Amino acid sequence: MSIKIIKNGLLIDGNGREPLRDQIVVVEGMKILYKGPESGYETKGSEEIIDAQGGTILPGLIDTHVHMMMEYHPVAQKLETPFSYMYYKGAEYLKTTLNAGITSVRDALGTDRGVKKAVDDGLIPGPRLQLSINALTTTGGHGDGYTVSGNVVDLLPNGYPGMPNGICDGVEEVRKKTREMLRAGAEVIKVHATGGVLSATDHPEFTQFSLEELKVIVEEGKYRKGVKVMAHAQGAEGIKNAVRAGVHSIEHGIFIDDEAIELMLENGTYLVPTLLAPVAVLETAKDVGMPDSAVEQSREVIEYHKASFTKAYQAGVKIAMGTDAGVMKHGTNLRELGLMAEAGMSPMETIVASTKTAAECLGWEDKLGTIEEGKLADLIIVKGNPLEDIYSLADHDTIQVVIKDGKVEKNLIG
Repeated sequence: MSIKIIKNGLLIDGNGREPLRDQIVVVEGMKILYKGPESGYETKGSEEIIDAQGGTILPGLIDTHVHMMMEYHPVAQKLETPFSYMYYKGAEYLKTTLNAGITSVRDALGTDRGVKKAVDDGLIPGPRLQLSINALTTTGGHGDGYTVSGNVVDLLPNGYPGMPNGICDGVEEVRKKTREMLRAGAEVIKVHATGGVLSATDHPEFTQFSLEELKVIVEEGKYRKGVKVMAHAQGAEGIKNAVRAGVHSIEHGIFIDDEAIELMLENGTYLVPTLLAPVAVLETAKDVGMPDSAVEQSREVIEYHKASFTKAYQAGVKIAMGTDAGVMKHGTNLRELGLMAEAGMSPMETIVASTKTAAECLGWEDKLGTIEEGKLADLIIVKGNPLEDIYSLADHDTIQVVIKDGKVEKNLIG
């Protein structure tokens, strides 16, 4: 089994501790064999040496909210695109995401079990995937593609083999639909607890699903060895309903209030802020044909969103990095760290949110998120010190080396 030694770099291990110099990371097969001073490891002479050239060694980064099978495009373009084309584009998005330094993602709807298998089997390069399959939503709610014209235009195709339609109303329908997602391979259940910015027929503050319905979704997940629930929740009432029901993570959290924060602290609920999403909507609206309603709602929520994030962060809510990539271009994920820093986090805290805390949110903390002996060898090497310029991580040229499961997936060092 081949052994790699990564040396000559500043080490940020994901735990939030001060960076260390004069450390090496030794990788054997898929796992980290050793981390520590070079003097503490006896070389055999046959190891492959990866020279970090004075850059920084980090754990592979984790995005806990992506949509790997889509990027937003004008409706006319969607109507002209054959169904299977999305899989070839999806392969491109996966590779781009990996090259950006993201080695693991939680897919928040739209990616089926076959795509995950293709990555796991090595047919296509991409980050490790945790799947939700499709999101549960109400008739007329966020995710219902019904438009004001009376036509249905979904962001992604659904209702095909391996991708159940997510619309459901009432306790029994909700229970059955949750079971359908689990049957299709969901490793986390995604539910739309409120309206959303991209919805044409609702508003981010509109509440979807009753508390009873949400409790049923959480209950069904627990029956499957603790499958957790992630809730798209932007309005305060929907956020509180989701937390009271036992939802594991709140996605977006635009209109969080003090009561919601107290509930999240009491229940240990994660916040996945996706600060980049409304920013990107405004930036790309003309190019990708965003509807006017999405532009108006994005402009309306940006400052609320930032203020809610800051309030939750200062209160001590657990924050895991997530972007909503797919709403914006894949590979731009690490802009999120700069936005989190602008909203109050230190650069190191943004890195911890993208490594250790993100791994905990996904339930993968035993194998990912920090550079420790025995964990999977997901590592990146970046130019310079990101603590001095957290925005630099958004530049793909900054990401010099990407290693996933001990395999070098990208190498700009040579």
